[in-house]
Amino acid sequence: MRIHEYQATVTWTGNTGSGTTSYTSYDRDHEVRAPNRPPILGSSDPAFRGDPSRYSPEDLLVAAVSACHMLWYLHLCATAGLSVTAYTDQAVGEMTERPDGSGEFRRVTLHPRVELVTPADLDMALELHREAHRRCFIARSLNFEVLCQPEVTVRAGVGG
Repeated sequence: MRIHEYQATVTWTGNTGSGTTSYTSYDRDHEVRAPNRPPILGSSDPAFRGDPSRYSPEDLLVAAVSACHMLWYLHLCATAGLSVTAYTDQAVGEMTERPDGSGEFRRVTLHPRVELVTPADLDMALELHREAHRRCFIARSLNFEVLCQPEVTVRAGVGG
């Protein structure tokens, strides 16, 4: 077994001059940094007084689930000899907020759309989504449901 370590520094940049003297006195802006990478500009969800032009932690969680699945899927396709020419996912996360302000994610649903070169690979391409889901580091670490509803097509103009 190997252990991998990841580091991130989150710095609040939303002090508008009076700190957190009230709920409305500060911005939720922050920067997420990791060694040798550009910063990610973050805020809270606009529902919680966040800047809609910045990523919220919830956005980043959904993106992490989606990206992990994609990276495993592409790896498995390459290993199996399937030629994927396009991949996009419009992942959706559902969070429940409780009356006291706490909450949790209920589920994330992935909607990967994959384009293949070879029509004969369609069944295997769908099966590899199940295997990618089984192996995804992020999905395996979560305490809520992650669903995957893939669509696989063959690149236009390619014969069988």
